[in-house]
Amino acid sequence: MEDKKIILDVKNLNTSFKSDGKLIKIVKDVSFQLEKGRSLAIVGESGCGKSVTVHSVTRLMAKNSVISSDHVIYRKFNEDGTAKEYRIDKMSNYGKEMRSLRGPEISMVFQDPMASLNPVYRVGDQIIEGLLEHNPGMKKDDAMKMAIELLKKLGIPAPEQRVKDYPHQLSGGMKQRIVIAIALICNPELIIADEPTTALDVTIQAQIMELLKKIQVELNKSIILITHNMGLVTEMADDVIVMYMGRIVEKGTLKDIFSNPSHPYTKMLLASVPVLGMAQGQKLTTIPGSTPNPADLTEGCEFADRCPYCTDECRKGRIPGYEVSEGHMVRCRKFAGNKEVD
Repeated sequence: MEDKKIILDVKNLNTSFKSDGKLIKIVKDVSFQLEKGRSLAIVGESGCGKSVTVHSVTRLMAKNSVISSDHVIYRKFNEDGTAKEYRIDKMSNYGKEMRSLRGPEISMVFQDPMASLNPVYRVGDQIIEGLLEHNPGMKKDDAMKMAIELLKKLGIPAPEQRVKDYPHQLSGGMKQRIVIAIALICNPELIIADEPTTALDVTIQAQIMELLKKIQVELNKSIILITHNMGLVTEMADDVIVMYMGRIVEKGTLKDIFSNPSHPYTKMLLASVPVLGMAQGQKLTTIPGSTPNPADLTEGCEFADRCPYCTDECRKGRIPGYEVSEGHMVRCRKFAGNKEVD
């Protein structure tokens, strides 16, 4: 069997924020691997630590953040299969080495295009900014030609005119395509899409997700999708991570998570999604209670207060990950007899 090409390897990532003299832990012992050419969805409720996880990986964090890990490794693979490793966890947030990775190797599609795009610059100039930064000898005219070709591939009509437009002249779906163009212009290997369809209607959502999937498959790119929309996960992901209160509670392939959900939180998330063909008047399942305050230290399972299967054992000590099947991990005491895994 051919060895897996792991492009991103994260081990025991922890992120805290300093607030009012306290250190509040938001991301807790997060470990995962992403294989080259595959897509990974990180799902969970708002505030569960999804975005903080990927921002910690890319070192796009505020000054009051404290990040630690065993390692965060990005691998750049050559055509012969060999790879150069970059220890991202050893890099400073805005150091030269980290800046050299952002754009040509790792890029991000942010959730709000209006917050990502500068209203006083033409979108063409914003697209080529990173390209010129990482290719000092490139002429602006050549960079703009590349931007126009990319916009054509992204399905934007009359791209020669669009590059001269300002963000306010474009629709929401068009602006999101511009943000995707900014992320793709340097031809990165890893694309992180952080809630890329939040502000869009369902028709445009489908178009954007279809576009990202096409990019992944045709160009053999690796993608991390951050979302709370389980419907988008089924369209996009090869592998899935479910997070709750900053901790991974379940991870596996798309089939593992949707055919055999094992953590109570995962089951409740899936049950709360409307399904075509539901009986008229049938009520959706809701998750009782609310997420606890991250400043409150929790012993045992963070989901215990909202879980219908909670026992006294669930509130004691650290809950390890247990193997459900090969590659499928769940962090739940119901599986305490199974093999312990990360």
